[in-house]
Order: sequence, then structure tokens, then C-alpha cells
Amino acid sequence: MEYINEKERIAIYHTDCVELAKSLPDEAIDFSVYSPPFANLYTYSDNLADMGNCANDEEFFNQYKYLIKEKFRITRNGRLTAIHCKDLPKYKNRNGASGLVDFAGAIIKAHEECGWTYHSRITIWKDPVIEMQRTKNQGLLYKQVCKDSAYSRQGMADYIIVMRKCVYEDNVPVCNENGAERFYDYIGSSYLAPKIDKSALMRSVNEAQRLYSIEVWQRYASPVWFDIAQTNVLNTALAKDGKDEKHICPLQLDVIERCIELWSNKSEIVFSPFMGIGSEGYQAVLQNRGFVGSELKESYFAIAEANIKKAISEKQSLFDMPF
Repeated sequence: MEYINEKERIAIYHTDCVELAKSLPDEAIDFSVYSPPFANLYTYSDNLADMGNCANDEEFFNQYKYLIKEKFRITRNGRLTAIHCKDLPKYKNRNGASGLVDFAGAIIKAHEECGWTYHSRITIWKDPVIEMQRTKNQGLLYKQVCKDSAYSRQGMADYIIVMRKCVYEDNVPVCNENGAERFYDYIGSSYLAPKIDKSALMRSVNEAQRLYSIEVWQRYASPVWFDIAQTNVLNTALAKDGKDEKHICPLQLDVIERCIELWSNKSEIVFSPFMGIGSEGYQAVLQNRGFVGSELKESYFAIAEANIKKAISEKQSLFDMPF
């Protein structure tokens, strides 16, 4: 199965991500953003090509590197890939000790071994109370910190690992075409959004816009993003089917939107090899980018196609509004 919309420059495929990447030309992708399988933590399908179907982390990364190598080849020189991940739990009965696996560090190492350069890491704050209520992890329980805090730990943040293809020939900068200020809107929770400086506005609209854009960048440049709305995700209810082995974990739309805004130009091509229910494609369409994606699970692909078509309709409706 596939869905191709040449006008919107959208191409999504129900296929293995490595096979799709192999079929793409050199430097066909301007930016990629996605959430890979978290090794064998979740199982999304019983397909042998599903990277989540692995015995251990070593087996997962042996498979994942095939994609990382192809991703390097198809990414435009000088551009970036953004990978969403988090630390993974270790269990006493399975691993011999309870603790955490530095999954983000392993992703960085795997990319460096395939030619990428470590560019940046963003920490996305997560509420430890919600994590405690969801997982009942011993290390987060109040009764544990009273009983023996040697077992107590902090909540687990999410990370965006950004890697760069440091090839300097024929680089195309990411910037506003007209050389104007970089940011005109703020992506994230509104209560933290910067405000237009009214005193600067009285002097000059351009000066006020410049100061606003600088404040937006100062928030985006923070190593910790505190203002990501955790519930701002595409609806996953329709993506569930009776054969789901675990559950789907869509990436927050705020994160995707901010990454696309930061690291790609309008009309460029965004890639997601693990498309899921189409969050990256949905957001790419709304931000006037093209999109290429793949998804191995048939039920997820069907929802991704519907979500991307919905984004196309929403964008067209916006342009049709009278002003």
C-alpha cells in the first residue's frame, strides 16, 4: 500500500523503512524526525522486519544501523536528523539488577559509527507524578524515599538527540528567504510564550519583532524544554486493533512542529522512517513541507494516511478563509 500526493509532495508507504530508504536517491531528504522502536521495550507487530522484535539491545542496534547508514546517504549535506528517545528500564529478573539503560547514549554511538556527528541533545521535562501513577515504579514512591532512599530515583525525561551530516559541499542554509526575523510565532504552551515589547513597538514594528524573535529563540535554545504539552498528540484510539502486542506511543506535536521549524525550510522534504499513525507527516503538511514516510504495521499506516489527508484538508481550509 502507498499514498502519493504529488501536489503536496507527500509519499508514504506501507513497507520496511530500510527498504524504502535504500530506494531513495542521495541527498533526497532535508530533515528527518522520528521516534524509533525503544529496542525490545515495546512490540508493535509480529513482523520479522519489525526492529522491536529483537532479543536484546545488541540485536536491535545491529538492525537499526542499516537504517542509520541509509539515512546518512539520503540526507542533504550539512543537515540534521532528530531522534526521540528516553532511558530504558533494567529489571532484576531479566538483567540481574534494577536500573536504567542509557538508550540515548547508545543511539549517539550508533550514529557516530555510521558517519554522523553529535550535534545537540534536548531534554523534554516529564512529570514524575504522572510517571509514578502510570508505572508504580518503586524508585518514585514516597513510601520508598521514607523507607530507604538508596532505591529512590528521579523521573525519566524524554530526549531529542540531534545528529548532523557534516559534509560541507553544497550546503543550503536553513533561514527565512527574505532575511527577515527568524520566528514570528511561538510553538509550545502559551503561558511561557514571550510577549511583544509594547515600548519597542511604539518605536518600530521591526524592532519589536526582532526582540520577540530573540526571546523565542532563547526559549528554543534552552537545553530543557519545559513547555511541551504532553497531551498534544494525534488521537491513537483508532490505531488500536485486536492484534496490538503492546501500545503505540505518538510523539507530541509540539516537539515535531518545533523541530521542523528549527531545522528545515518551507517546501523541503521531511522524512520519518517509523511513521506510526502519521504525526510527523501531519505536522509537516501543516508547516508547508513535503513528507516521505514508511510504516510496517497495516493498521497504523491506514490511520497515518487518514491523518495526513486530514492535515491537507485543514491547510486548504485555512487558505480558503476570508480575511
